Amino acid sequence: MQIEVVDFVAGAKKARGVAIVIDVFRACTVAATAIARGAAAVVPVAAVETARTLRDRHPDWLLVGERYARKLTGFDAGNSPTELAALDLTDRTIIHTTHAGTQGLTAAAFNAVAVFTGAFVNVSATVRAVRARTPALVTIVRMGREATERSAEDDLCAEWLVHMLEHDNARVPSSAEIATDLRTCPAAQKFFDSAADWAPEADFTACTTVVAYDFALRLTSPEEGSSAASEPDIGVLRR
Repeated sequence: MQIEVVDFVAGAKKARGVAIVIDVFRACTVAATAIARGAAAVVPVAAVETARTLRDRHPDWLLVGERYARKLTGFDAGNSPTELAALDLTDRTIIHTTHAGTQGLTAAAFNAVAVFTGAFVNVSATVRAVRARTPALVTIVRMGREATERSAEDDLCAEWLVHMLEHDNARVPSSAEIATDLRTCPAAQKFFDSAADWAPEADFTACTTVVAYDFALRLTSPEEGSSAASEPDIGVLRR
C-alpha cells in the first residue's frame, strides 16, 4: 500500500485511490457525531449558496455549518458537535458546509475511487474500512486551518492514520494522549476562550475523544428511496 499525504483543496482535487479527508476541528467530527445521533445522512457541500438552495428544496433537511468558525445566519447549528445535542437528528438529512472539511470532501470526490472522513472519533473504523479495500494507493488529505494553513490537529491525525494503515495491530492512541498533545495548539485556543461562544470547550473534548464511534463514514451517491435520492448530483456521507 502506497500512502501519500497532501494538503488543502488542491491536494484533495489531486487525490487518487482511496482518499481520507481530515478535519478534526471540527467538520469530520461533526459529521460522525450527527450520524451517531441518528441522522440518516450528511450531505457535505462546498458553497453556502448550495447549502441554502438544498434547504429551499428540502425544508425538512437541517442546515449545519460555518465560515471563519462561526455559525452561519439562519442555520440550525454551527459546525459544533456540542450544538448538535440541541437538535433532534433522528432520520434527518443534514446539509453541512464548512470552511475546510466539506471543501475537501467534495473536491476529493472528483478523482478518488472512494472518499472517507478522517477524525479521531472514528479513526479505528476508518482504518479498518480502508484496509478492507486493499487499496494500492491511499491519499490522506489534511485540510488544516480554513484550508489554507497546516494545523497541528490534522497533522497529528494524519500521522496516526499512516501508522495504523502501515502496521497490523497498531496501537491506537488514547483520548488523554490526543487531548494533551492538542490542548495548547493554536486551533484549540478558541475552545478555552469564554468569549468564543461559537466554540464551546465541550467541542474540544468531543474532537479529541478517540474511537467514540465504531463506524467509518464514506461519501456515496444518494440511494434510491433515501431522502437525498432526489438530488442525484450530491455526495452523501453514510456509515
